[in-house]
Amino acid sequence: MNAENPALNQPLLLEIGTEEIPARFLPGAVSDLARLAGDIFSEYRITHGEIKTFATPRRLALLMQDVAPMQKDNVKEVFGPSKKAAYDQEGRPTKAAEGFAASLGLKTTDLIIKQKGKADYVAAVVEEKGIETKAVLPELLKKMILSLRFPKNMRWGEGGFSFVRPIHWIVSLYGAEVIDITIDTIKSGGLSRGHRFLSPAAFQVRDIASYMSMLENNFVLLDQDRRKKSIREGILALAAGSGGHPVMDEELLDLVNFLVEYPVPVLCSFNTEYLKLPKELLITVMKDHQKYFAIEDDNGNLMNSFVVISNTRAENRENVRIGAERVIKARFDDAKFYFHEDRKRPLIDRLEDLRKVTFHDALGSLFAKIERMSAIAAFLGEKLRPQSADQLERAVRLSKTDLITGVVREFPELQGIMGKYYAVLDGERPETAAALEEQYLPKAFGGRLPATDTGAILSLSDKIDNLTAFFAIGQIPTGSEDPFALRRQAMGVVSLLLDRGYEIGLKEIIEEAFGRLAGIKQKEGMLDSLMGFMEQRTEFILSSMGYEQEIIKAVLPLSSAYPLKDIIGRLKALESFKTAPVFPDFLLAIKRVNNIIPKTALPAMNGALFLAGEEKDLFEAFSRLKDEVGQAVTEKKFHEGLIAFSGITTPVNNFFDKVLVMDKDEAVKLNRLSLLNGIWSAVYTIADLSKLT
Repeated sequence: MNAENPALNQPLLLEIGTEEIPARFLPGAVSDLARLAGDIFSEYRITHGEIKTFATPRRLALLMQDVAPMQKDNVKEVFGPSKKAAYDQEGRPTKAAEGFAASLGLKTTDLIIKQKGKADYVAAVVEEKGIETKAVLPELLKKMILSLRFPKNMRWGEGGFSFVRPIHWIVSLYGAEVIDITIDTIKSGGLSRGHRFLSPAAFQVRDIASYMSMLENNFVLLDQDRRKKSIREGILALAAGSGGHPVMDEELLDLVNFLVEYPVPVLCSFNTEYLKLPKELLITVMKDHQKYFAIEDDNGNLMNSFVVISNTRAENRENVRIGAERVIKARFDDAKFYFHEDRKRPLIDRLEDLRKVTFHDALGSLFAKIERMSAIAAFLGEKLRPQSADQLERAVRLSKTDLITGVVREFPELQGIMGKYYAVLDGERPETAAALEEQYLPKAFGGRLPATDTGAILSLSDKIDNLTAFFAIGQIPTGSEDPFALRRQAMGVVSLLLDRGYEIGLKEIIEEAFGRLAGIKQKEGMLDSLMGFMEQRTEFILSSMGYEQEIIKAVLPLSSAYPLKDIIGRLKALESFKTAPVFPDFLLAIKRVNNIIPKTALPAMNGALFLAGEEKDLFEAFSRLKDEVGQAVTEKKFHEGLIAFSGITTPVNNFFDKVLVMDKDEAVKLNRLSLLNGIWSAVYTIADLSKLT
């Protein structure tokens, strides 16, 4: 607020009226407009109060409270020419100095010398007096509008202006005063418009305080949060009235919220005959193609009712219902046709057809992908679940066959789901059928994971093949670009291995998969790139599980070589070990060891070369304790291993206090370094303790 005279502060309203903006663009536009407003008003030194932004399909609006009547004054330092250019050898001002001073309305005696970088320059301290806010707002608001960015813009008007959709009107009020803005041929004013069909005429915004209520009187519910709440409550009420519960998809709710200005829920129904089709197919038709909300009963069975959110008056509900039911019948008839056509051929009969379907130009057909997946799955199955080998192989063979069915071609989001249904109808074993859906799980981080080993190993085989194949040809995610969703799939691999607790390391799986890329031209260094990529995903997931960052850093170097469930064991061991009384002294001793050992190869230890008593004591302690650590690691008793190995603290400290490691005798020196390297290597099988503090 304006500290000098808050009573003079005024609210500000900006409304940009447009043609229909795609609903998916609007959530981002709401937050971007708020951010821009804050940034630009700060840039122009105008204080203000609360900022609220709103959006409907036909308008973006900004309401800002307590906008100060004047800009703040500003004192700034302005640099001019270099000192050499500004003064001659006698120290008199040159024309460069005089011109610089004159441009600021100053005398040369007002100039000062300031260092910038490695050189001296003349500079001046200039006070810029603030001017009236209403004089600044035309430029400021136009800049704000022109700064709005959308995923896609279009050019319109006479000047080639680019915006998400053509602008039809602009309301810009500061208090009661209209702020003049011109965008292309559109001039601002105080006229807004209501609902496109229910109240299309322009109306005068009397004042900012009544702006939202005037819109509501003209069938526009501006506040997207109120709209969403109204939609949710309407759906819940109608579903409850029909004896069910809505399939309340938040993504669909957000989308529908930005498709309407005046939401009215309408209960509709369809013939129960369609309920014989797979539930997911019907929901997909309703949700993804028609933006309707399905209804389930208490047992999760789909009911023959659904809710439509219309953009019209309540008295028009009957017309909306008739139209929606007619449309959904046609859509369901199409789905029914595709489903029955698909049933004419079992999935396994479609396998050979995949030879004609390209997976990727550089990676061959879908059939070739299945061959690679089969090899990976066989490797994993033999290691992890050898008793399920036949079932796993069958699941791999069937895994992509539903991609060429009519339903999945029409509704790609049902891949795997339709495969499961068709497999059941074909008489496949339940776990095989379930695996066809589970291969695509998890669909997002934290999402549902496969419930069966067949599904989990099939999912791993699919994702590992995608990761290794695309990395092999150099298709690595960069920045925001990830066209093959490799980040999501890498997170899925880590999540699966953690969830199932499989006794296998990531590196072993990935090296095996790279070895199956015969015939694919591979770029160099991609194995290491993928391992680094997987390590980043592992770090993210471990961090999301709540582990301390330095502990994660300590186990991360081991995350590819050991089963991920063992990495969790190491994390828990370190958490506990850090609280042990022996930890501080042991950590200091181990860090002393790590700091002195070289990165180069060292010869094997030779006991005969240990001369001093302290190094003999250390060698004996190490020889005894390394076996205890090795046994603890084998038995996955990582905490016990650390506690046992902490017994080497005193021998290490005595060694460093009494023995010169860098002996003049090269053989003695290297032997001592080999001993220290052995100590470090032993503890490194549990964690890299140099990362701890």
